[in-house]
Amino acid sequence: MNKLSILLLIFIVLWSCKESEKPQNITEAAVGIDASLFDTTLMDKKVSLITLSNVSGTKAQFTNFGGRLVSLYVKDSHGKFVDVIVGPGTIRDFLACGEKYFGATIGRYGNRIAKGKFSLDGKEYTLATNNNANHLHGGVVGYNDIIWDFKTEGDSSVTFTYLSPDGEEGYPGNLNVSVKYTLTAENSVLMEYEATTDKPTVVNLTNHAFFNLNGFGTGSINGHELQIFANQYNPVDSTLIPTGIDSVVNTPFDFLNPTTIGKRIEENHVQLKYGLGYDHNFILNRKSEKDLELAAITKGDISGIVMEVYTQEPAIQLYGGNFMKGANRMKNGTKDDYRTSFCLETQHYPDSPNQSNFPSTVLRPGEKYQTKSVYKFK
Repeated sequence: MNKLSILLLIFIVLWSCKESEKPQNITEAAVGIDASLFDTTLMDKKVSLITLSNVSGTKAQFTNFGGRLVSLYVKDSHGKFVDVIVGPGTIRDFLACGEKYFGATIGRYGNRIAKGKFSLDGKEYTLATNNNANHLHGGVVGYNDIIWDFKTEGDSSVTFTYLSPDGEEGYPGNLNVSVKYTLTAENSVLMEYEATTDKPTVVNLTNHAFFNLNGFGTGSINGHELQIFANQYNPVDSTLIPTGIDSVVNTPFDFLNPTTIGKRIEENHVQLKYGLGYDHNFILNRKSEKDLELAAITKGDISGIVMEVYTQEPAIQLYGGNFMKGANRMKNGTKDDYRTSFCLETQHYPDSPNQSNFPSTVLRPGEKYQTKSVYKFK
């Protein structure tokens, strides 16, 4: 063997050793959105884009404008990173967007309260109405519209905090709110909500992420396979206020077995007419009141990405993008076209403050509101 061959052999051995030292479960990380696209000041507070990442290269990005989940890059069945969050990709597009809730932390009360009124301890409160005659997702200026304070813990978590003042949007009590989002090594987004109050009030916090497991801008979500572990749901009136509790059996709302979202969406059913499709609360088959339990499983028909939703909440809202009209600019110039995303919002029931047979959402001084939800990706 000549000298050149020996040198070449040494080089190959050293290179092989170097490659073998690399952890085999690490792949190239997702690129993500440029933080400069969120660099501005609103309401005398700095707006930021916060990036979380894990050892697998999975990346989640949040902004303190509305405590929003902006992007979430997970690997599809071919090992390619896909952003499964639908929504704007710049602060400018968020501010111009007619849909206020993309990815946002929702409060003080997620979903609807009938006619913007409720009574508590014998006193009636009048809330802002922003959904025809009803109150929706916290009112005219909900938590989706404020600039949250935040702190990060390394690359794994961000905690948003906000003091919601007494009388904001008509709600009683100063409410101290904390929402911690953690990207785990298991490719889960853990959402931990906490709140305390100095007056009796009502609280129902959630996150309003819009998902397309095939990736944003890839078209309809009607081919996604969905399973919801709920024997019952809340039928609604024409303004989407619950009218009671019904069985899902023999209705288009039966997702007890995996079924594509679009399979029965065009059926002649009054509830589908009211919601223009799915925009309904499903009552989960819970075994306990406090444990994290599996609520739903969704699978992208093109990507093969599976999302499992776990929650401590008693219910989950399925929204199928029925009110999307392609009027808003999303990431990379895509549009929010009709039924190109879906939401699975963990929550208490809509209009609970007015319906005594629903689980209570009342929070009193000295108590702590605490709830967790997990969105896990495979």
